[in-house]
Parts: sequence; structure tokens; C-alpha cells
Amino acid sequence: MKNLKHSRTCVFNVCYHIVWSTKYRKQVLVDDIEITLKNILNEISESKGFVIKSMEVMPDHAHVFVESTPKIALTYIYKMLKGISARKLFIIYTDLKHVLWNGYLWNSSTYIESVGNISESSILKYIEDQKKS
Repeated sequence: MKNLKHSRTCVFNVCYHIVWSTKYRKQVLVDDIEITLKNILNEISESKGFVIKSMEVMPDHAHVFVESTPKIALTYIYKMLKGISARKLFIIYTDLKHVLWNGYLWNSSTYIESVGNISESSILKYIEDQKKS
């Protein structure tokens, strides 16, 4: 219950684990590129109104744990993270486009999992038990 956020008309706890990989799983997210990517992702989250609670960048993929409000669509969050970061990295590291075929940094696929404090089985049981009392 301590993770709940309040707005004028809503109480919520909206968090997502988002993972995406580089095109062809190329191991390009290393050294300065890794540091720059982390800075870019933090800038994006601040400017777009959501919070990155945790992140880790591996050589060929990125993990982000994002907290948001229900007003911000999940698709908007991951599109902003992937789209803006790719554009900015290509501007800063011009050789990066040549390492990746066709100039795409990210694979089009994304893994997303919603995260909360209550298990799926607890929610299902709670809903099923509503008419029993």
C-alpha cells in the first residue's frame, strides 16, 4: 500500500519492466555509448513525465523499470525511449549507423511486463469472491 500514488481522481501503482534489444543483437552498447544511453533515457523520462526507477544496459539490450501515471500510455513510453534514444545516439556516434545494417539501432520487438504488489492469483481470487460475501 505504501507504493500507491494519488491524483485528483485516481489511486494507482503503475510500473513496467521493459526490455528491448539492438538490431541483430549487435553488441554496440558498450563504454561511452552505454553511459550516454543511460543519460539519454533519464532525460527522456524527465521530459515526458514518467520515472525510470532502475535501468541496466547490456552490450546488446536494455532493461528499464518505469513508474508512470495511468494518463501516460505504455506504448508512448517505450516508443519515446526507443525512438528518441536511437536518434540521439546516431547523432552523437555517427559511426554507429554503419555498424548496424540499414541504420536501425533497435530491434522492432519489445518485452513488457506490468509489475505490481499483488499477484495475479490474488487479484483473480479477490474478483471471484466479490459476490460470495
